Amino acid sequence: MRISGLDIREVDQSGFGIYTIFMKNFYRIIVNNPKKILLVFFVLAVIGAYLQSLVSVDYDLKDYLPEDSASTVSLEVMEEEFGGGIPNARVMVQDVSIAEALDYKERLLNCEGVTAVTWLDDAVDILEPVEMVDKDTVEIYYRDQSALFTLTIDREQRVEAVDAVRGVIGEENAMDGDAVSSALSTTGTIDEIRRIIIVAVVFVLAVLLLTTTSLAEPVLVLIGLGVAVLINMGSNLVFGEISFVTHAAGAILQLAVSLDYSVFLLHRFEECRKTEPNEKEAMVEALCKSTSSILSSGLTTVIGFLALVFMSYRIGMDLGLVLAKGVAISLITVFVFMPALILTAYKLIDRTHHRSLMPDFRRFGKVVCKIMLPMVCMFAVLIVPCFLASNQNDFYYGSAYIYGEDTRYGQDTAAIQDVFGEQDTYVAMVPGGDTATERALSDSLSDLAQVKSIISYVDTVGETIPYSYLDETTLSQLVSDHYSRFVITVDADSEGEETFALVENIRSILDSFYPDENYLAGVGVSAYDLMESITSDTLKVNLIAIAAVFLVLLVMMRSLFLPVILVVGIESAIWINLGIPYFSGSAVFYIAYLIISSIQLGATVDYAILFANRFMEYRKSMEKRQAVVRTVSSVTVSVLTSGSVLAVVGILLGFVSSNGVLAQLGRFLGIGSLLSMAVVLFVLPGLLCLFDGLIRRTTRHADFYSREG
Repeated sequence: MRISGLDIREVDQSGFGIYTIFMKNFYRIIVNNPKKILLVFFVLAVIGAYLQSLVSVDYDLKDYLPEDSASTVSLEVMEEEFGGGIPNARVMVQDVSIAEALDYKERLLNCEGVTAVTWLDDAVDILEPVEMVDKDTVEIYYRDQSALFTLTIDREQRVEAVDAVRGVIGEENAMDGDAVSSALSTTGTIDEIRRIIIVAVVFVLAVLLLTTTSLAEPVLVLIGLGVAVLINMGSNLVFGEISFVTHAAGAILQLAVSLDYSVFLLHRFEECRKTEPNEKEAMVEALCKSTSSILSSGLTTVIGFLALVFMSYRIGMDLGLVLAKGVAISLITVFVFMPALILTAYKLIDRTHHRSLMPDFRRFGKVVCKIMLPMVCMFAVLIVPCFLASNQNDFYYGSAYIYGEDTRYGQDTAAIQDVFGEQDTYVAMVPGGDTATERALSDSLSDLAQVKSIISYVDTVGETIPYSYLDETTLSQLVSDHYSRFVITVDADSEGEETFALVENIRSILDSFYPDENYLAGVGVSAYDLMESITSDTLKVNLIAIAAVFLVLLVMMRSLFLPVILVVGIESAIWINLGIPYFSGSAVFYIAYLIISSIQLGATVDYAILFANRFMEYRKSMEKRQAVVRTVSSVTVSVLTSGSVLAVVGILLGFVSSNGVLAQLGRFLGIGSLLSMAVVLFVLPGLLCLFDGLIRRTTRHADFYSREG
């Protein structure tokens, strides 16, 4: 019996029923309209290329704190009340007198984008001889003939302001702070990512030339990837603004994780053409045969990325949505655009055909078969210590250490700390009008050992002097219509256990005087809120990613135990990856740590799916060890193609990017891809053999081969 050209027995055997009928008819529509499809996708790509230039990029990690976090609320209220932000940059000018420093202050204040400059004259009466002023207070701002200014820079003009400030102080002096690092990210990341993409495309081309059998195929794959990436980048305009992490990693990751979809379709098309002389029918058959594998791989990748959406730290939602959308667009491109492109160019594929440049890997399969059980034993030994180590890393939560000591920013920070030590500036805001309580609050804050200076109305002017006696400029910096502001200089690092304890102490003091009516902001404060926000995300995001991927595999593979093996295998590679910094004594950016778990799972579980699908296919006609040899021989090229691209892209990002978060994310991605490949090619075969009986009993219609049968 046939339905719309499809044998009903094929429906029953395929397991997709009516779904298969509709898919086959859908694919026939595609192969019969290649020119229209190509035109639509090329137009969308051109539009995407234009729209992506309109997408704004945010380089400040603090902007992605939960909207209800204490420091986010504090910043919003402060900007509303005082018409500006909080101090976000430090500038050190060396070899200057106090008079010269005052001149520098005036010049800095006149720089574009600089809204406020704080120095010694704001804390003490500069007309008094320096010898008569408290030494500790003076040395916060002026020490060893060097002046340290605290600047407030408009977030919308960070790049212009930093350039202007550098023009004032010259190359021989130093500057650091959130505004400076954000400005550097803005100007530096774009050039770095452009270089990475160029090298990555060249590498992808080289890999495809080795792993395909036609000179035209690599070009077609790159065209398909380019179209998908451009459409995704342009469609980011729907979000209005994306983070610099997403902007930097989005296109590269989309290219790397979706490369194998097109390659797999091409390989299936070549196979089908051997038995089906009509190219269109061969493509329909190739699409039907590859839909399940490509779709299951794509869905697990999409779900792995979507798990990031559940982070309370909103950079997860930003990155997760863009990456998931990118993979979804890549899947649509593979199922709609690539068939049209391949059918249009199949004659060129034939004319440029060459013999395979890769070995058949059958010997490699036999080697794997011999060592797979010892590899499983080693794997079992490593799992527990690596899992424990991955949860015991030292972390950076904020942006203070994004640029290392080998960068100009890192050198400037070190130069400032050499003279003035570790300093940070917090800004507290409390309801105004009660100067007696403000005086008591200031005294309590001053009792903290780390508090070195407080600039406020009661400290600078005195609680007995009426507001009307002050000039408008001074008054507007300290008092608004509803609040009084305290600028607190602390002897503390930008983050760390001591800093976090200090933030808790200051908040406790503020609560004791003004319960539920106080605000506190600063770099250290934001880092504290980041720490509280994203550490609570870890377990939640990982469990969602694992559960969702497991569910997809359960449905697609119709097996209860096989998904367990695949997920445990890739998760173990993730634990080893994240345990390496602990054993090497390196600190980890928590954002990279949290993001890579979902990315590595989503991006590399495809290798395990491909291996398992082929093993199950071969297991129907041969014994398990023979099936392992055949599977390794069949999938090694595909795994190496996709995995090596992902690894090289990650390693490139790690080496080229001067931004610590992006560099570490790249290193995690590169090493993680290599580890996932190793697990799939050396450990997974042993697990499939060891649990062969359990897999057979927990898989629907397994139909495994047996001698008795």
